[in-house]
Amino acid sequence: QVQLVESGGGLVQPGGSLRLSCVASGFAFSGFTTYWYRQAPGGEREWVAFIRRAGGDTYYTDSVKGRFTISRDDAKRTIYLQMNNLKPEDSAVYYCRADKLGEGTYWGQGTQVTVSS
Repeated sequence: QVQLVESGGGLVQPGGSLRLSCVASGFAFSGFTTYWYRQAPGGEREWVAFIRRAGGDTYYTDSVKGRFTISRDDAKRTIYLQMNNLKPEDSAVYYCRADKLGEGTYWGQGTQVTVSS
């Protein structure tokens, strides 16, 4: 059974940090490109960051550059998103995604991040 399970969300004050994790199972994780997305209430799901392989190049949407870091550990089948200097506009449900052309696209169930004082 294919699963992506996110964790690490919560309530944090502006300027604070959180580290999200996403554990994959049920598919050949190492060959998949992995992403973090987010969706705020009333908004569309938007891409935040992605990484093709462990230690590979990373890519970020402009609003999080310099504050967020995506990484992955293929031995642990886990994707991470380190989020620093969080802002209220970062509040959203964060989702991980794994994608490989010809094999499939998988999504996690999401984890809530709330940035508020």
